[in-house]
Amino acid sequence: MSLGVLHFIYIAIVLIVIITMAFKKDIVLPCIIGLFFMGFAASGSLLEGIQVIYNSLIAAGGEFWGIIVIISLVVAMSKALQDMGADEVMMSPIKKLMVNRSAAFWLLGIVMLFVSWFIWPSPAVALVGAIMLPAAMRAGLPAIWAAAAMNLFGHGIGLSGDYFIQGAPSITAKAAGIQNSFDIITASLPLWATMSVVTVVTAFIMMRKELKGNVCLVAQSDDTDKTRKKPTFGTYFVSIITPLVFIANMIIMYVYKLKGGEATALVGGTAVLVMTVVAVIQHKFVDSLDKVTDYIREGFMFGIKIFAPVVVIGAFFFMGSESTAKAILGSGATGLLSDIGIYISNLVPISKVSVIITQAVIGGITGLDGSGFAGLPLVGSLAQTFSTAVPISKAGLGALGQITAVWVGGGTIIPWGVIPVAAICNVNPIDLAKKNLIPVMVGFVATIIVAILIL
Repeated sequence: MSLGVLHFIYIAIVLIVIITMAFKKDIVLPCIIGLFFMGFAASGSLLEGIQVIYNSLIAAGGEFWGIIVIISLVVAMSKALQDMGADEVMMSPIKKLMVNRSAAFWLLGIVMLFVSWFIWPSPAVALVGAIMLPAAMRAGLPAIWAAAAMNLFGHGIGLSGDYFIQGAPSITAKAAGIQNSFDIITASLPLWATMSVVTVVTAFIMMRKELKGNVCLVAQSDDTDKTRKKPTFGTYFVSIITPLVFIANMIIMYVYKLKGGEATALVGGTAVLVMTVVAVIQHKFVDSLDKVTDYIREGFMFGIKIFAPVVVIGAFFFMGSESTAKAILGSGATGLLSDIGIYISNLVPISKVSVIITQAVIGGITGLDGSGFAGLPLVGSLAQTFSTAVPISKAGLGALGQITAVWVGGGTIIPWGVIPVAAICNVNPIDLAKKNLIPVMVGFVATIIVAILIL
């Protein structure tokens, strides 16, 4: 196949975005320019090119709206808990385990991993962030590294394996012509373990090096504690019932197999109810009428502030996905990222090493639209095709593509993919993506080497 004008415009804007990020500048303007040129090139009309900018923002806003709402509601609940002082009481047992920032990094990450395995990373971000993040930061773990831990363990390690819900291996296996998704799971284990261990250890070493010599911040909380109001019965009640309610959420999700939007809806609705109960207990019913409104307003102001630029950025990169491109540019639009991936695969000379590297690269490219699962049908199909050309494990090759697609698209090294974690930790998504970039790249190199040796 050959690439058209739209493909080259998309590639050019992506390169401009990468260069802009390298110079530590915001990337909203290049994305707006890209949207206009994509619209103009697709329609041949200046008027429609202008309209595409708006229409793409509406489409992207629809994609992000669920995340915006859940983050806003959890922040609103957190504000209510802070006003009562329940957050401090609730965190006191966890603080005893998080004795320093190193312990906080690993404990936060491991909990995020297990919760992500059972209920999916997006609702896990809200749960873990609301309950454990304050304690981790009081232990001296900077917000950016707390976000990195949650991101790498949840959206990276958890989602790339997906060993419990098994959505990813099922899609990959089906596309690769493999009857049993367990074959993908088995083949992925050494590659997944390599990627996971190398990445998080690299991130931990980088964190230790960056924070070396910095005084831990735990002692700073003492003065703050003295100024806090003495906890009341209501404070203790809320601090006990809140984690129990969210633990019950996890059990319900597992028992009733709720995932994705269903799981997020349960967490969001629970956050609203907890916020409401806290407001009534803290401020009495009459005053709570105004306070609930204040909490909701604060939560959504935070959510919109964080997501406003990301909607623009996501609007451009979503154009690489076939479904979004068709919705904005018309029924004749194709999946630009899939087309680019197939084009590259046709150019590469066939050998075991070239096939492995190509599969890894294409998996990463398909993840640029911010959806780790969108590229799985392509990498599965390529695994089937490549395995007929060279003597290589089809399941292993499919697993490799799955790992690279999910680590990129599931959200670890692209700013528009790390938004949920960045928002809950109140850090810049571009800064978080930069923190993750080196560890993930080191992990990719190690995983590709292992793939060459064992596949």
